Amino acid sequence: MTKSDRATVRQLSLMIGGLAGLTVVLISVALAIYWHAPKETDPNQSAQVAERIAPAASVYAGNTGRAAMQAAAEAAAKAAASQVAYGGTTDGKTIYGHLCTSCHTAGVAGAPKLGNKAMWAPRIAQGIDTLIKHATEGYHGPDGNFMPPKGGNPALTDAQIKAAVTWIVGQSK
Repeated sequence: MTKSDRATVRQLSLMIGGLAGLTVVLISVALAIYWHAPKETDPNQSAQVAERIAPAASVYAGNTGRAAMQAAAEAAAKAAASQVAYGGTTDGKTIYGHLCTSCHTAGVAGAPKLGNKAMWAPRIAQGIDTLIKHATEGYHGPDGNFMPPKGGNPALTDAQIKAAVTWIVGQSK
């Protein structure tokens, strides 16, 4: 190797060594910043972990157990009531106003309009039980009309459906 080649190799070696040293320094600085930076915390994480590891059931004994079971039953009933449509009301007019009015006012999908005696008469002749069944389970009529199950709201209870159908029929007699 010539003198000039040796100088070039030496310069490249120094440059590669310097870059390797700079890399080590930059990695060290980045790790120091990472370790000292505050970590993001999810405020719901502890609640999610507690929910995930909660026991599936509990055993209660004596008066303490009865009180705990009663409190749990009340909490479950309250949670179930919140899942029922329209706060569990069985006022047919209220249920009609929240749900049924969207189809039975305009006649959507062949729905008989509220108060239209001509449209309701053949349906009422089938009996209230049949109308409640069609409202609960859904109905596809021979003329293409369509009633979705529970009016399209699966949170309705059978009592709510009965109340709404009874109210609608009462308005259409």
